[in-house]
Amino acid sequence: MKHRYLPITEQDQKEMLETIGISSMEEMFQDIPQKVRFQGELNVSKALDEQGLLRYMRGLAGRNADFDRYASFLGAGIYDHHLPVVINHVISRSEFYTAYTPYQPEISQGELQAIFEFQSYICELTGMAVANASMYDGATALAEAGALASGATKRSRLLVSRAVHPEARAILRTTARGLNLEVVEIGLTPEGVTDFEDLTSKLSDDAAAVILQSPNFFGCLEDLAAAEPLAHGAGALLVVSANPLTLGLLEAPGKLGADIVVGDCQPLGIPAALGGPTCGYFAVAESWMRRMPGRIVGQTVDRAGKRGFVLTLQAREQHIRREKATSNICSNQALLALCASVYLSTMGKQGIQDVGKLNVQKAHYAAKRLTASGKLTLPLTGSYFNEFAVKLPNGTNIQELNSKLLQHNIIGGYDLGRDYPELAGHMLIAVTEQRTREDIDAFADALEELV
Repeated sequence: MKHRYLPITEQDQKEMLETIGISSMEEMFQDIPQKVRFQGELNVSKALDEQGLLRYMRGLAGRNADFDRYASFLGAGIYDHHLPVVINHVISRSEFYTAYTPYQPEISQGELQAIFEFQSYICELTGMAVANASMYDGATALAEAGALASGATKRSRLLVSRAVHPEARAILRTTARGLNLEVVEIGLTPEGVTDFEDLTSKLSDDAAAVILQSPNFFGCLEDLAAAEPLAHGAGALLVVSANPLTLGLLEAPGKLGADIVVGDCQPLGIPAALGGPTCGYFAVAESWMRRMPGRIVGQTVDRAGKRGFVLTLQAREQHIRREKATSNICSNQALLALCASVYLSTMGKQGIQDVGKLNVQKAHYAAKRLTASGKLTLPLTGSYFNEFAVKLPNGTNIQELNSKLLQHNIIGGYDLGRDYPELAGHMLIAVTEQRTREDIDAFADALEELV
C-alpha cells in the first residue's frame, strides 16, 4: 500500500487554531499547569522530508530478518507459508480495505457475502455445523471456547492439556480468572502428547471442558477419537484447537466428536507480520450456536427472490443486554478472514491437500537430515505434521545458536525451554512448503558446524 506524506504546514496549523477560536498552541494547553508540563525538548530526530523519511524507514526495515532474505524454521504459532499474490490484490480493494462492522447489513452485501463464504469454508474444514464471522486470533478463540463450555454445562473447571500453546493457555487463565473458573492442566506423555491417564484421573462432575490442540504445540497429533468418550463420559465438552491447514489431510475434528473447534487462520494466506494481527476461527455443533460469541452471517432471499445476506445472530453486549451477552468481544477480523477465504478459494480442495502433503514430506525430510549425524535427536516419538522438536547437545545455548544462525541467513527454531523447563536444550522446528531442499540442507550443515 502507498501512503501519502502529508505534513502539517504552518498555514494548516493557523487555520485549525482559528477554527477552534484560539491564537496559539500555548493557549491550547493553558489549562495544564506549568509545573506538570515537560519543559525540555523531546529526544526525537529533526523533521525529515519525504525522501529522507522513506530512506530512514527503509533502513530500519532492512534490519529485520524477513522471509524474503532468510530461510525461516521458526513456527510455534506463526508460519512462513506461500501467499498467493491474488490475496493482496483483493484485500487492497477499497471496498474491502476500508470496510468495518456491517451495522447496516442491507447496504453491506459484499462484506456480508465475504464473511458468509469464510464461515462456510470453516464449517467444511472443521466438520462443524456453524462458524462465526471470525475472532481476534486463535488464542482468544480458545479462551472464548472455555467460557462457552462453562456457560453451557454450568460447570466451573476447565481441563487443558499442557501441549496447548503456552500463550493460549495464559490467555485462557486470564479469562478464567474473570469468570471465576478453575483451570487444571493435564500432563504429557514421553511421546509429546496429552496423558489420557492423567486426564481420566482429573475428570469429575464439575469439568466443563477438555481442551486439546492437534497438532499440538510440539507438532504432535493428538488422538481426538480417544479423547471424545473420556470428555463426554464425564459430561464435559470437547474443545479442539486445530491448525486449519492440516485439515486438508486429517480427519475433521467435528467428525471425531468435538463440540467446539477453534484455531488461527494465519496459515491460510495471512502474512506473519511480525507476529500479528491474525484471525481466529470459531465453530460449534448446532446445539451451541446461540452461545457462540461474535456474529453469524446468514443467507436469505429478498422480496424479489434474489439471494441476500443478513446478520443472523449477534449475541454480544453491544446489541443485547450486557448480562445476557455471550461475550464482550466487540469486533471481528473481517479483512484477515477475507485473506483466508481468498486463499482457500484460490487453492481449492486439491491445492489444500497438496500443500499439506508438501509440509509433511519436507518436515520429515528435515527431521531425517538433521538427525543423520547423531548430534541431534528426536526426543518425541508422536506423529507430526510440519513441526517437530529436536534435542541439541548438552550445554547448547539456543539463544546464542539462533544469533549465529542469523549470520547464515537462517531463522532458527523456537527454544522450548522458555515454556517447558523439562525441555531445556530442545528446539521446535517448523518446515513449511516454502522451504527448499537447499534450505533444509543448509540448515543441517549450519547446525553441524555450530553445535
